[in-house]
Amino acid sequence: MRLDPGDVCPRTGAYRLIDRDGRLVNTIYVGEGELMPPTQYSGCHYEWES
Repeated sequence: MRLDPGDVCPRTGAYRLIDRDGRLVNTIYVGEGELMPPTQYSGCHYEWES
């Protein structure tokens, strides 16, 4: 599941921050219903870490 900064988090859990080259930048914890936080780099997105 791919999420962009500002999207509503669909479920509580850990999300990986992935850069435009597909590399892992960081892992964050977000609660259901919260907005995904902004990133320091353009072109990044979040992926749910199962």
